[in-house]
Amino acid sequence: MKVLLVEDEARVASFIKEGLEENGYIVEIASEGLTGRKFALANHYDIVLLDVIIPFLNGIDLCREIRKQKPGMPILMLTALSSTTNKLEGFDAGADDYLAKPFEFKELLARIKAVTNRTKDQKHYSNVLQVADLVLNLDEKSVHRANNKIDLTAKEYFLLELLMKNANRVLTRAEISEKVWDINFETGTNIVDVYIAYLRRKIDKDYPKKLIHTQFGIGYVLREEN
Repeated sequence: MKVLLVEDEARVASFIKEGLEENGYIVEIASEGLTGRKFALANHYDIVLLDVIIPFLNGIDLCREIRKQKPGMPILMLTALSSTTNKLEGFDAGADDYLAKPFEFKELLARIKAVTNRTKDQKHYSNVLQVADLVLNLDEKSVHRANNKIDLTAKEYFLLELLMKNANRVLTRAEISEKVWDINFETGTNIVDVYIAYLRRKIDKDYPKKLIHTQFGIGYVLREEN
């Protein structure tokens, strides 16, 4: 498995590279954002590990550029900026997961495995999911409602994909956190509710038939109601 590590602190980069290589990964390092962009767009990587505060092109902007050019490339952010606001900014930019520094190396390995496995697992589902007039194409990573294209961030997309794959089944907030944000996510935050609100504005607001429903005290469900 090939990894791109974009990290400007030489000591941290060396530590991560050595640990990953001991676990069978091939690691390439970019010490600043412009080189990271060049590597990411020119080569195939199974995952990008991306610091936020890096020279020339910051991690948030780099994440957006990678997501725009290569929407299917997994991105895991590694940064000391660990507030909920910082995480929301990272997820909005298209990150698949967010791991705050300092971290235990075994957690990094687990996060990498979870993110890359989720990407692989998508291939086992039908290429197109549909509920009512809402259509999600897994190959194109595209979403349409009533033939109107809907632009989603990476996390909004994965959340909608989870809801559509479990249409008519109520998902708890904890279950959504685990599936969309992987492991050890801060379940005390309201990030699930925040992203459901984001989705509703894009998926339901302009349409008379609402598809995303709240099961009070439990969680959320996507279903077509008469």
